[in-house]
Amino acid sequence: MDLEYDKKYETFRQEVQTFLDEHKPKVKDRATSELSRADFEEWLQLQIKHGYWARTIPQQYGGYGAEPDLMHTVIMDEEFNRAGVLRGSPAQGPSMLVPTLLEHGTEAQREKWIGATMQGKVRWCQGYSEPGSGSDLASLQTSAREDGDDFLINGQKIWTSTADKADMMFVLVRTEPDAPKHSGISYVLLDMKTPGLEVQPLRTMSGDIGENSFNQVFFKDVRVPQSNVVGQRGEGWKIANTTLKHERNSLSSNAEGTLMRLIRLMNRETINGVSAMANPIYRDRLMKLQARVLAMKHHSMRILTYSLKKENSGTAGLVTKLQNCQLGFDMASLAIDVMGELGVLYDHTKYERDKGFWQAHSFFSLGLIIGGGTAQIQKNIISERGLGLPREPKPAKPA
Repeated sequence: MDLEYDKKYETFRQEVQTFLDEHKPKVKDRATSELSRADFEEWLQLQIKHGYWARTIPQQYGGYGAEPDLMHTVIMDEEFNRAGVLRGSPAQGPSMLVPTLLEHGTEAQREKWIGATMQGKVRWCQGYSEPGSGSDLASLQTSAREDGDDFLINGQKIWTSTADKADMMFVLVRTEPDAPKHSGISYVLLDMKTPGLEVQPLRTMSGDIGENSFNQVFFKDVRVPQSNVVGQRGEGWKIANTTLKHERNSLSSNAEGTLMRLIRLMNRETINGVSAMANPIYRDRLMKLQARVLAMKHHSMRILTYSLKKENSGTAGLVTKLQNCQLGFDMASLAIDVMGELGVLYDHTKYERDKGFWQAHSFFSLGLIIGGGTAQIQKNIISERGLGLPREPKPAKPA
C-alpha cells in the first residue's frame, strides 16, 4: 500500500506553505480575536481568493468554486495548523448555516447570505434551546403567528451563543400550533436589530474569558417576513437536523490544531528548569491524546467522504460530538496541569500564558460536553439510531 501523496498534492502543499509564509503575520498563533473586524474580513477574503476558504462553494454564492477533493482539505488543515493559523472561521454561520442553505435554501437566500457569511460580513447565532426545551428540542414553544406577509414572533430562547455579537439569527419557531410537535416548526432567518428583540447576557462560570458568550433572547411581536423561512413552512425539524449534523461535523474539525498548540506549550514550559515535554508522566499523557487526535482526524476524513458523496454518515456522524468534546477538555486539562500554579490564572495577569486560551478552552469544552445534547443524550442517540437498540422506556403514568 502506497501512503505517499501524489506529486500534484505535494505541489498543492507547497502552494499553501508559500501562501502562509507570505501572509502568516496577519494572524498570530490563531488569535484572530486580536484582529479588528475589518482586518478579519480581509483575511477571510484573501483566503477565499486563493481557494483556502469557501473552497468548494460555487462562485455565484461568493466561494472559490473548486471541485471537492478530500486530500486538498486534509493538506490545507495540516499546513494551517502547522503554521498556527486559523483556516477560515469556525463560527456558526460558516460551519452550520451555510451548508444548510446550500441544501435547503432558496436561490435568493443563497445569493444573499452565503458569500456575506463566509467573508465574515454577517455574523450569526443559533436560536434553538428554550428554558423548557433543551434535550427535548421539539417541544419548543416560541411562536410565530401570521400577520399579512409577515410572522410576529413571541417567546424566549436561552444559551444562545454570541447573540450579543451577532447580526442575524437562524431560529426555530412554532408556526403550526395544532400540528404534532415535530411537524409544526419552521426554520426562520431573523435580523438581530428587529424591534421587539432583547438580548440579555448570561453570566457563566467562565466569567469574561474567551470569545464565547451565552445569552437569553426575548421576542415580543418581532416582525419577520415569511419569505425568511428556509425550506417549507412546518419543515423546520428536518432542516434543524441538517444544521445539527453539520454542527457535529464541525466539532471534529480542528483537534489537530489544538494538539499542536499544546505541544508548543509543553516545549516552552519548564519544571525545575526542565521542559514539560521531558517529563515522562506529561509526555505519556500527551502521547495518549495524540493517538485520540489522530483517530479523530481520520474519523473526520471519513465524515467528509460521506459528505462529498452526499451520503448519510449514520453512526459515524453521531459519535463525533461525544468523542471530540471530551477530547478538547482533556487536552486543556493537560495544558493547565503543565502550567502548574500558573494554570489557575486567567484574568490577564502578567504571568498568564497564551492570553488565557487554555483556561477558556477548558471551560468551553466542559460546557460543550453538556451543550447541544449532553454526553448521556448522545449515547442514547447512538444506541437507538446508530445501533438499533430499543428506546429507553418512559416512566409509567400514575394511575
